[in-house]
Amino acid sequence: MSSTAESIQSDRLSVPHGFFTRRGGVSAGPYASLNCSVSSQDSRDRVLQNRARAARAIDADPCGLLGLMQVHGTRVVRVTASWPVGEGPRADAMVTDRSDVVLGIITADCAPVLFADAAAGVIGAAHAGWRGAVAGVLEATLAAMGKLGAREITAVIGPCIHQASYEVGADLRHAVLARDAADARFFATGRRDDRWQFDLPGYCAARLASVGIAAIDSIRIDTLADDARFFSYRRAMLNGGGPIGHQISAIRLG
Repeated sequence: MSSTAESIQSDRLSVPHGFFTRRGGVSAGPYASLNCSVSSQDSRDRVLQNRARAARAIDADPCGLLGLMQVHGTRVVRVTASWPVGEGPRADAMVTDRSDVVLGIITADCAPVLFADAAAGVIGAAHAGWRGAVAGVLEATLAAMGKLGAREITAVIGPCIHQASYEVGADLRHAVLARDAADARFFATGRRDDRWQFDLPGYCAARLASVGIAAIDSIRIDTLADDARFFSYRRAMLNGGGPIGHQISAIRLG
């Protein structure tokens, strides 16, 4: 087993970051191997080792890696001080201008989005499932960064579930279209009656572009389709349920 946490980077972000895969950790079974979720039933010690590996992979102190109790909402936390692992606030995004912390987002199909204005010395990280994206978590993150002085923000959408894998029902589609009927363009015809295929990363990119973010990148990897590298909640449910791990995406100021 490799002792190096595997991650994917974007050339568009000029600060240390990583969209980590499930490879390079110490967990076993359904959590193999780089499970970074402290809310899972995995061994806490193994999760802490995994999180430490992720932090060190971007040359950060593991004690500075912070996470949230993610709730699919729009609350954004301005990080001014660290907190103990597992005791983060209920929120879905963080921003900071501190160089001694690492912002970490946990996902298993939802979109992790990392933000940076390196010149201003401001970074952000958001968890964008469909509910949070529709409600405005990405715009809220940008607004919070702006209050810290960010002006030229780059946003990168990490690996998440993609349209070919994301079959949704009428409730999700109605929620999206209730906000803007033009967003029907993010739905393709489903394989079953009264079902559609939703383009989550495309939707996130459009929401970012709509508020003036010109520097947008997207890591075009479907988490459900890549069992070898990514945990996927939807994949697990299609296979009958059971415990699963979660990958982490992390960013810090250089």
